[in-house]
Amino acid sequence: MSTLGVPDVLHHARITGIGGYRPAQVVPNSEIVGPIDSSDEWIRERSGIASRHKAAPDETVVDMAEHASRGALEYAGLDAAQLDAVLVATVTHPYQTPAAAPELASRFGSRAAAFDISAACAGYCHAISVANDMVRVGTAEHVLVVGVEKLLDFTDPLDRGSAFIFGDGAGAAIVSRSDVPGISPTVWGSDGEQKHLIAQRDSWNEVRTDRDLRWPAIVMEGPSVFRWAVWSMAKEAQRALDVAGVRADELAAFIPHQANVRIIDQMVKTLGLPADLPVARDIVTTANTSAASVPLAMERMLREGEVEPGGLALQIGFGAGLVWAAQVVTLP
Repeated sequence: MSTLGVPDVLHHARITGIGGYRPAQVVPNSEIVGPIDSSDEWIRERSGIASRHKAAPDETVVDMAEHASRGALEYAGLDAAQLDAVLVATVTHPYQTPAAAPELASRFGSRAAAFDISAACAGYCHAISVANDMVRVGTAEHVLVVGVEKLLDFTDPLDRGSAFIFGDGAGAAIVSRSDVPGISPTVWGSDGEQKHLIAQRDSWNEVRTDRDLRWPAIVMEGPSVFRWAVWSMAKEAQRALDVAGVRADELAAFIPHQANVRIIDQMVKTLGLPADLPVARDIVTTANTSAASVPLAMERMLREGEVEPGGLALQIGFGAGLVWAAQVVTLP
């Protein structure tokens, strides 16, 4: 009986490039408070958000992903022809099929393996884990990972609980073979019994058969999500540190999903992170961009000099599903 040939050597992987794209239009709180009978002060106090970016009507998920990807490739010093795979994490590509990733790959003239990952706000961290595994076993040497969302297309401007939360944008990273470990094992999981806490309001089938239904926007039960994120996700973040063998005082940055400043602050407190540790708070001017939030926050911290390449960062994504994923990575 023949034996299958499989890799018997594992490689190391690390993030070698990072890129971000924020659409040109900035939407301050003052432009959205009227329909939800709210105020700029209320939104800032509740979420920390002051403004968000909005994609142009004809600007697609793939367009934004392309902008971020070009930045990541330039950062890594790579040509697109060197990519072996393209992974796009998104829940707002408006086509059931085909996926966004093959179209993105084609923008670079690439015939690399390409597929989408649907894990909402944890999608990017899921994709980093998949890319890491691909490089580790030798399936790929360089993988483009993108988190991208055009969430304002799926936001109900009349829903007081979610109208102010979301924004549009894209973040991208290159995961490459490395001589030393640069991505820790991933801690991840799901709790589908709580899927109702963050969900698309109606299914596409219901919209098709009942024309009186509102557009199926993404809505959430804010207080329940807050409690879940603060208490459950801090534990998962600590697990990620433990699995990586890293102490909190060895971190150079904490980059959580940009869901809510109050959630971020409470997670910092629960984890006992050092008072002077740089913590991503990109949400203030970018809002919640779901799968794009972690790479966008990392890109900003590096670009603005808040952190330096080479340090260790704890990153965690969590959201609709409910799903989560966290790992420690070396900053590119």
